[in-house]
Formats: sequence, structure tokens, C-alpha cells
Amino acid sequence: MSQAEAVGPVGSGRSRNPLWTFGILRSELTTTLRRWRTLALLGVLAAVPVLIGIAVRIETSDGSPAGPGEGGGPAFLSQVTNNGLFLVFAALSVTLPVFLPVAVGVVAGDSIAGEAGAGTLRYLLVAPAGRTRLLLAKYASTLVFCLVATVVVAASALAVRALLFPVGEVTTISGTQIGFGEGLLRAGLIAVAVAASLIGFAALGLFISTLTGSGIAAMATTVGVLITVQILDSIPQLSGMHPYLFPHYWLSFADLLRDPVYWDDVVKNLGLQGLYAAVFGSAAWARFTAKDITA
Repeated sequence: MSQAEAVGPVGSGRSRNPLWTFGILRSELTTTLRRWRTLALLGVLAAVPVLIGIAVRIETSDGSPAGPGEGGGPAFLSQVTNNGLFLVFAALSVTLPVFLPVAVGVVAGDSIAGEAGAGTLRYLLVAPAGRTRLLLAKYASTLVFCLVATVVVAASALAVRALLFPVGEVTTISGTQIGFGEGLLRAGLIAVAVAASLIGFAALGLFISTLTGSGIAAMATTVGVLITVQILDSIPQLSGMHPYLFPHYWLSFADLLRDPVYWDDVVKNLGLQGLYAAVFGSAAWARFTAKDITA
């Protein structure tokens, strides 16, 4: 069933039913997750932990250590051979700066502009979905994709871990040890934190998508903004603005591996993402509800 058919005819009684909103969301999720482009993005994300695991396995086959010294980010690689659960943390730290946000940027950038470029946006708005509910459904489906993409990376890493590396107690960044069960719970919490780190960028991509009728242009612009902001975040002379850039606290999830957990930067990250989501979500709504839809 197409999205236009799913939304229903003008004047349908379902337009007054709050549950109809969930029907719009279900249609958006189905459309998004069934696209070949989306499946290809998820396939690339799933391949990253496999490549990391194989590379570490080959590198350490002669007993030499893997990766850099202990610490955050890619330094998780040094612990993979001791406990395969660290492959989850290493894979997320590698994919978060580039692969995950690029995938989210493609989905968010195409959300409105892709419909306009395909000529289906007018038909969606003729039905009783309404611009606000349609925009909310687009954003919600993008957020679900953020979670799905993160879970794909984590699940792929867990599968590779089971095949290539041992398991056991997890040594935290603080030097203490926690049981494998608690380590697995920490991995799940980290996956949720990583997915939540992308909600501000998803709102930014949605806003950009309302500015153009070309899906390709919206996707390229969204990814371009991502690259530009990350470059700004890496320039020491601009340190004063770094705490206000959406990717600045992305790797704060490493603090969830401390004992006790260090929440300060994690909370700052979630607050910053919420601020970006509110600002650019409002901007997207203002633009979309006033936009003259001709396609």
C-alpha cells in the first residue's frame, strides 16, 4: 500500500481518530525501512564491526596487543582481545563520528524533500494527515531509524564477539571489574545513549529537507553541515564554541563504562541534543506549515 493510500481519503472519519496518527507513523516506518537505500546503509553499518573484529583478530594472532593504549574512543580496541564485549564499544566509537550520522543524514534529508521530488507530497497533504502530524511522523520514523541503526552496529559486534573473542568480566575505564551481565547491560545503555546523541542532528536534517524539493540536495547539504561542524569542533582556536556544537559530546558514552558512572558529559550531551531538536524541529514546523506545496 502506498503512503497516499494509507493516509486515506479527504473527509475520512479516521481523521478525527487519534490512533490514525499511529497509522501514519507505521506507514512512514514501513516505507523508510523497506527502501533499498536504507537497507544498504544498514548493511554498511553492520559490516563495520565485522571488519574491525577481523582486523583485530589478524593483528593479534601473534600475541601482539591491538590498537592504542587504554582510554576512550578507538582505544577500546586494546581491550577487545581480553573481552569481546569491548568490540561493541569500539564499533560504536568508530561509527558514531561518521558512519551513523551520515546514514541518519541521508534518511532525515530525504524525508520531506524526497516526497516533494517524487511528486507524492501533495497527495499526502490532500489526505487528512495534516502537515504537523505528517512532519511529526517523518521525524519519529527518523528517530526510530537512529535506534535501529545503532542496534544493528551493536548486534553485529556482539555476533562477531561470540565468534572471535573470549568473554568474561569487564574491566571498566576506572580499573574496576564488573560481571559480564552488568557489562552487557552497560552495552545496551551505551547503544541507547548513542542513538539519543543523533536526535538533534536528525532534527537539523529534517529542517534542511523542508527547504528544498530535491532529495539529493537535502541529503548532500545535511551531510555537508555534519562535516563542517565536525571540522569546527576539531579546531582548538574555536574551543569557546565547541560545547554548543551538536557532535561535541558524542563520545561521552565512554563515561558509562566508568565505575561509578560519570554522568556529567552524558547529561550535557542529552540536553544539547534536546535543544537542537527543539530549535530545528520548530524551524522545520514553521517552514513546512507555511510552505507552498506544488509537487
